[in-house]
Amino acid sequence: MGERGVFLVFEGGDGVGKSTQASLLARWLRSPEGGGRTVVETREPGGTDLGKRIRELLQDGGDGEVDNRAEALLYAADRAQHVATVVRPALERGDVVVQDRYVDSSIVYQGGVRGLGDEVARLSEWATEGLVPTLTIVLDAPVDARRIVHDPDRIERETDAQADDLRQGFLERAHRDPTRYVVVDATRTVDQVAAAVRAAVTALLG
Repeated sequence: MGERGVFLVFEGGDGVGKSTQASLLARWLRSPEGGGRTVVETREPGGTDLGKRIRELLQDGGDGEVDNRAEALLYAADRAQHVATVVRPALERGDVVVQDRYVDSSIVYQGGVRGLGDEVARLSEWATEGLVPTLTIVLDAPVDARRIVHDPDRIERETDAQADDLRQGFLERAHRDPTRYVVVDATRTVDQVAAAVRAAVTALLG
């Protein structure tokens, strides 16, 4: 649809540092060293006013109160609103969008662990009108190396036992399309991971 900007997405399991690295990358891209670019930093779910309300429903609902299909549809609703009102307008302006989670999370979580299959990918493609990231950065760490320091939400509690399956799901998607994904070892220090992320983005932007 004529996007001129750059769409960078962070993916990976819970506790690998996606939010931290997204913020560090956005700050660097805005700096003279990173090109002084205009950056929109956002996340899913919750990147819009409507999305914040959907995020509360998804993450704070009681255990077992959200049906798997309803969960997938709520994520799709959040994503449709987010892409239409935040992401695509920013890309059309020529901005850089740095985002915490996108379609891969739904495919791995709802499609894989929740067992909903390929319907989740088709639903996400419809919700986003086929918008694909320029680069997806998968932060990878074994389950015992994750740094979860917050109280887990409903989804984290329900999927923690499948953390290894989630990790493999992200890696499999990255290995299928190495031109659009980069896998970064997230077991290193925050600064070392940030340096690896910057190197991947620098190579992309030239």
